[in-house]
This record gives sequence, structure tokens and C-alpha cells, in this order.
Amino acid sequence: MKALESFSDEDFRQTMLRALRLLAIVSVIAALLLWWKLGWQSAALLAVGAVISASGLWEWMRLMTAVMSRMDQGGTAKPMAMVLLGFFLRLAATIALLYVSLKVLHGSVYALAAGLALGVFALTVEGLRLVKAWTA
Repeated sequence: MKALESFSDEDFRQTMLRALRLLAIVSVIAALLLWWKLGWQSAALLAVGAVISASGLWEWMRLMTAVMSRMDQGGTAKPMAMVLLGFFLRLAATIALLYVSLKVLHGSVYALAAGLALGVFALTVEGLRLVKAWTA
């Protein structure tokens, strides 16, 4: 059991990686169920949403790692330009991917929304695990 005060950068990284793994597992199971129930287009839209959600979590992890590294090292840290450039390029790619997937795939928009929400779900589950570990 770790206290909140001892939560390190590596603990943050491991929490985010567990959230990404949970997102991947739930995405595969949900996509298979949607394929069976609503067709491959809806399963593909869920997968698109899940990929966007996972890339968002990954990019936030990179951004937070760079910020924490910069705070730990003071002014001697590497410039954050590449991390920020990657962050904004991912946002532009997300908009393009959403537009193309909605135009090309004629599945359920709710499947896309569910895929986008999977990142929040995974982070919530990991957050609840942390709260349980700190209070037990």
C-alpha cells in the first residue's frame, strides 16, 4: 500500500499503462460483440473511437512525463517542442480520422461515442483502484 505522498512519476506511468491495457481488452471484447450484433461498420467505428481514445491517453502520458521531468530538472530539461508538436498533430489527425470514419463507415455513431468514452472508463477504473489501495 502506497500513500499519496509517495506516488512517483513511475507510479503515474504504470497507472497510465494499466489504463491503456484495460482499454485495449475492453475494446476488443466490445468490437467483437458489436460485429456480431450490429455489423462490421459499427465494430470499426468503435475501434476508431478506441484508437483515438488510446492515442489521447498515450499523448497525455508523454506530455505529463515531459512536464514532470522539466519540473524535476529545473531549466536543464530538454525542450518540450517535439512533445507539444506531437500533441497538436495528434489532435489534427483525430479530427481527420473522425471526419473520414463518419463519412465512409455507415455504422452506429453510438459505437464511435462508446469507443471515445473507453479512455475515460479505463482511467476511472484505474483511479478507483488507486483510491482503494490508498484507503485500505
